[in-house]
Amino acid sequence: MLRGIHVPLVTPFAPSGEVAVDAVEKLAAHMLDQGAAGLVALGTTGEVAALDPGERARVIDTCARVCAERGALLTVGVTGNDTRSTAQALKSLPEGVGAALVTVPYFLRPGERGVIAHFEALAEETPVPLVIYHIPYRTGQAVGAATLRRLGAHPMIAGVKYAAGGIDQDAVDLLGDLPEGFAVLGGDDAYISPLLALGAAGGILASAHLETASFVELVDAWHAGDVARARALGHRLARLSAALFAEPNPTVIKGVLHAHGLIPTPGVRLPLLPAGEESVSQARLVAVHPGQ
Repeated sequence: MLRGIHVPLVTPFAPSGEVAVDAVEKLAAHMLDQGAAGLVALGTTGEVAALDPGERARVIDTCARVCAERGALLTVGVTGNDTRSTAQALKSLPEGVGAALVTVPYFLRPGERGVIAHFEALAEETPVPLVIYHIPYRTGQAVGAATLRRLGAHPMIAGVKYAAGGIDQDAVDLLGDLPEGFAVLGGDDAYISPLLALGAAGGILASAHLETASFVELVDAWHAGDVARARALGHRLARLSAALFAEPNPTVIKGVLHAHGLIPTPGVRLPLLPAGEESVSQARLVAVHPGQ
């Protein structure tokens, strides 16, 4: 279910500052038409914390419609640091959502026993499969391979977005002994190629807004064992990712998408500020096929 590239969609804003729903639809369709296996709505890249409930609902509805038309998976980000409210958010997901990306409880640092209890409780109540979002440099909570392996044995926990800031020993250990049906998706854009080489199923990558087809090709090359092609692609796309993350995500990505006419403005909501012209220009130089 999780194989391939899943794009965590930005939320385009109109000149008035409102969510540009037409642009959401256009961009979502464009990503899938370029070969993405699915979309992730309401992730960090989508500035979910800056959207009100009505805006979030419109983004989900739009993405669900586009995914349904193309037979693609829609995953929705669900963030919370207490189990009860997270479970309620999962049970409130609308029709058309195929999976939920759920962050490891942040700030509280409940320990790995608490992480296990949290996700096992959610797995008993969720209407859709869960993807654990492991990003310790944001949550403050380490999660080892043994914990992820235990959680991955639950039939309602489909995988993990692995964003540990690099390829660590836990990533190597986990990918060397995966539970059946449990997928590892790369979440650190610059490290997606080596993670795929170790056996990851794909990635949830903000960088894949640009050169979507090239990121899809990268996944296919590693899965086919075409090392020479995969290695060359991986090095080039890592340079693109570095340029796109030169300023806080998704500011540079939005700047490039706007420059190529894919979204109406490069606008972001405070506390984010638009990327500087130099960062956007540099990213445009690195991208060989902008928007593809």
